[in-house]
Amino acid sequence: MEIELSDSDLVIQIRMGNDRAAEAELFRRMAPRIRLYGLRHLRDECAAEDLVQQVLITTLEALRAGRLRESDKLASFVLGTCRMTVLDLRRNTQRRERLLEQFGADMLAPTQSPLPQLDQEQLALCVQKLKERERAVVVMSFYDEQTGADLARFLGVSEANVRVIRHRAIHQLRECMGVAA
Repeated sequence: MEIELSDSDLVIQIRMGNDRAAEAELFRRMAPRIRLYGLRHLRDECAAEDLVQQVLITTLEALRAGRLRESDKLASFVLGTCRMTVLDLRRNTQRRERLLEQFGADMLAPTQSPLPQLDQEQLALCVQKLKERERAVVVMSFYDEQTGADLARFLGVSEANVRVIRHRAIHQLRECMGVAA
């Protein structure tokens, strides 16, 4: 039968090194308490679960670094970490809301005029005017989403040559569509 460690002994074992069993015991003891604190103060199941993870990580890092002065005050340390984490979350939420109020309208306003509508028929004619190899590169690049390496193997040329072919084909398509480069 295993003897249950006191909080003080648990802190000392975690501080001393890689005792995964002591860390697991810390999680087993503290996770339900942190979760209840999160449910009570955040009123959201997902936020409470996130709080559990964040507080346990912070606590574990502090214990490993030896930042807990009084090892018998583990529960108080965890509660204080919960309180500070929730305050940070609320502060960040308030800051985000203020920023959205102040700058939200600017973020939603369009910054440029909408893109011109593409003439699908004209584009199809322009693609048909390309040489066979240029058409294959354009279609395989943008329609089939093939990589330059795949195209190079398929065409039996280098990747650099594929980039040159694609660049020239796009230039010809722009000219055909009457779009300035």
